[in-house]
Amino acid sequence: MGSANPNHDPTPHFADSLDYVTVRIGEQHLGLPIERVRDVFIADRITVVPGAPADIVGLLNLRGRIVTAICLRNRLGCAMTEACAKGCGELTAIGLDHRGEAYGLIVDAVGEVVRLDRSTFEPLPVNLDPTWAALATGVHRLPGSLLVILDLDAVLDLDLRAAA
Repeated sequence: MGSANPNHDPTPHFADSLDYVTVRIGEQHLGLPIERVRDVFIADRITVVPGAPADIVGLLNLRGRIVTAICLRNRLGCAMTEACAKGCGELTAIGLDHRGEAYGLIVDAVGEVVRLDRSTFEPLPVNLDPTWAALATGVHRLPGSLLVILDLDAVLDLDLRAAA
């Protein structure tokens, strides 16, 4: 009978992993820290706000709460879909809170929840588009793709003074 090694615990520790809700913009997969995600929903009635920054699609009512709808495509410098630009149709949204306000981040699609080992988290590639680099914290290499992890504080920090 061998003695057990007290320093080796074969069970995975949650502190060693990072959990993300994955979303897609075009062909790119993005990770949102799961602890920030409140809802996943379909936004179908958005009220356009005249004079709002281009990133803001409008306002919507989510179970009695007013939510600011933001187009993630536009925040990342990608062309908006027609439905997102007009704020109509069935738009997939991720519900988030930021500084006491509710937001709906409009995305192309929602994927699955993934748990990745903290050791696979890497800094942003130096050749990443500057707009994307300003809104991301790092990447995880996945088989056949790269999961860009978004900095939701940066994504949701809109310069509303510029719109005034």
